[in-house]
Amino acid sequence: MENKKTTRLKNLLIPGKPLICPGAYDVLSAKIIEKIGFQALQVSGFGVAGSILGLPDIAVLSLTQMLDVTRNICHAVNIPVMADGDTGFGNAVNVYYTVQMFEDAGAAGINLEDQVFPKRCGHMDGKMVIETEEMIGKIRAAADARRDPDFIINARTDAGTLYGIDEAIRRGQAYLKAGADMIFIEAPKISKPEDIKRAVKEIGGKCSLGIVLGGKAPILTYEQYCDLGLARLSFPVAPIAAAAHGMEVALTHLFEEKSFADEDRDLYWDFKQYTDFIGLPDVHQLERRYMSDEALEERYKP
Repeated sequence: MENKKTTRLKNLLIPGKPLICPGAYDVLSAKIIEKIGFQALQVSGFGVAGSILGLPDIAVLSLTQMLDVTRNICHAVNIPVMADGDTGFGNAVNVYYTVQMFEDAGAAGINLEDQVFPKRCGHMDGKMVIETEEMIGKIRAAADARRDPDFIINARTDAGTLYGIDEAIRRGQAYLKAGADMIFIEAPKISKPEDIKRAVKEIGGKCSLGIVLGGKAPILTYEQYCDLGLARLSFPVAPIAAAAHGMEVALTHLFEEKSFADEDRDLYWDFKQYTDFIGLPDVHQLERRYMSDEALEERYKP
């Protein structure tokens, strides 16, 4: 198998067999996504905003904050990671440097969207989009900036929410022509999956869709998404929403019962499960390799 993560991601994007990309918000969530068996993931600006700031996805996160989280995730997992570049953190010139910074951080691709800054989660109300020509300039800058030609530029359009699927198609076609590798049809304002299928066909390239429970995109089976011709399915909110729910359930139990019992193990990992997962056995192995017997005995004496 090709070792470059960019090439691996590129080869995983197959129209009609959409790649499922959950949205990691920190290293732990990324490692769990990888452990379960997903072949790729994306960094979720929605999740990062919630996890480090306790705020909704309303463009409060800085480029540096997103880079730091993305770099840590890329170094911690072996599967390809797509970065969340939001609007590129500025104009086309900012996009140029943003792409290079995320590529240097280890990302295999980036999402770039055509919202007006300050942007917001695609499934929220109150969005605005920039003019098509301005976004074309951003995509051209992104394509010129990447050093690895397999680095994926996923151009997201939110125009479908505001103006309908025909405008999303028009913009998708223009963004592909400008150098994008895939078109992210975000939260389309449509009621029929057939409209998405038409959009994918008429855009004429690889397409992605973001799925949020309670959001604006249609909730279908995987087989139905395959029939639409999509190449990627993004689930940006599912991991952090699941984590929040799980913590609420477990901590409500602790609050009410004032303790945990053996029969409550379905609520949480025990200490060994968690420390094994985050690599404590590897630390012990390194200690045995590099520390003297005397030092180990002193450290682990009864």
